[in-house]
Amino acid sequence: MAAFHAAQGVIILMLSREFTIPISGSYLTFNQASQTLEPATAHLFDLSIPLLIALFFFISASAHLIIATVYNKKYNADLARGISKARWIEYSISASVMMVAIATLVGVYDFTNLLMIFVLIAIMNLLGLVMEIHNQTTKTTNWISYWIGCLAGIVPWFIIGFSFWLSADKGSAPPAFVYWIFVSIFIFFSCFAVNMVLQYKKIGPWKDYLYGERVYIILSLVAKTLLAWQVFAGTLQP
Repeated sequence: MAAFHAAQGVIILMLSREFTIPISGSYLTFNQASQTLEPATAHLFDLSIPLLIALFFFISASAHLIIATVYNKKYNADLARGISKARWIEYSISASVMMVAIATLVGVYDFTNLLMIFVLIAIMNLLGLVMEIHNQTTKTTNWISYWIGCLAGIVPWFIIGFSFWLSADKGSAPPAFVYWIFVSIFIFFSCFAVNMVLQYKKIGPWKDYLYGERVYIILSLVAKTLLAWQVFAGTLQP
């Protein structure tokens, strides 16, 4: 699995044209004429989209490589207890990078907004880890971590959706491929939440924790692949 992620990251870097997004910061400036404070923006840096796309592949590849080698014994011991610490830690970084990439495509260029999106998605995934650790000591499943995680995870989608709507309503509508990215990745992200419910409800093959783990692995690969190549087709191909 590490090879699949790493190979796609390398291919994206090799085939993509350079495409950057100007990341800005917002601040207040005093207007001497009107004697009022007015909003202003400053250019902070340019963010390379090919590097951003490749980054979440390389993060996943590194995680899978570590799991398959030096962390394998601990990983298997965790799985036997119904925990996958490595999964949630990896997702807290790679999924957050994915959401930042999606946000930039719909016009979210403000650094603080992007940082908030990154942190909220990281918190959502780390609450998945809290859910698994907490329920090691409960007789019945406690869902509080799950629901707080869902709340943290849905906020970035509202931010991105609002920017999407505002661009279409007040400016220029995003290209069609961005609509497909928004819908398809939202569906896949939702599938992760559904997979957790099926695991804890022990429905059908999800009675086996390892089955749910395999579903997570497949969802992760497919979601990253889908996002990467939709972005490539829409903006990165030469």
